Amino acid sequence: MNKRASSEAPLFMTATELHPVIAAAARGELPDWAQVSPDRVPHLQRVAALMEHWATSLLLDPRDRARWAAAAWLHDALRDADPSSLVDVAGEYPKKVRHGPAAAAWLRELGVNDEELLQAIAYHTIGHTGLGTLGRFLFMADYLEPGREFENSDREALRNRLPDDEADVLREVCARRIIWRLRDRKDLLRETVEFWNQLVADR
Repeated sequence: MNKRASSEAPLFMTATELHPVIAAAARGELPDWAQVSPDRVPHLQRVAALMEHWATSLLLDPRDRARWAAAAWLHDALRDADPSSLVDVAGEYPKKVRHGPAAAAWLRELGVNDEELLQAIAYHTIGHTGLGTLGRFLFMADYLEPGREFENSDREALRNRLPDDEADVLREVCARRIIWRLRDRKDLLRETVEFWNQLVADR
């Protein structure tokens, strides 16, 4: 039986061609295999609220609004799983980012074939040159959601520029993610470097 993440989850009209797991996630219903702690649910709610707001502002149709909501609810579906248990499905990504590729792999195994959505979930923490509009906004929402307790005024200013100023805000968010890793003396993943180079080349 699916777990209901919240009675306040956003409700969307969904098209019949959406995979049942995606349609359920758009309503805030997490799949049985999700490993999400109660403390993480508010983060999913805030990311979903941002994605709903931006999707509405962009005048997306109900089906795409449902896809955006589903991606928001599913992006951290395995965030609280033991990272060592995800190696077989996610590969040798660093422990803290393994949950994205693993969740995308699980969804693909279940028959989800929405590649834009799968890429968005897989690379929401590190970026990827293959990200479409959905993935780029999820990458930003995960970083900019108002519940995170750092750079609050700066992140609020960036949120307020969306969705109209997508390209510049996306570059700023990617730069800030990179700076945090450099401050911590951590390596940069190839996907992140290639994503950054793409964003700079697109200016």
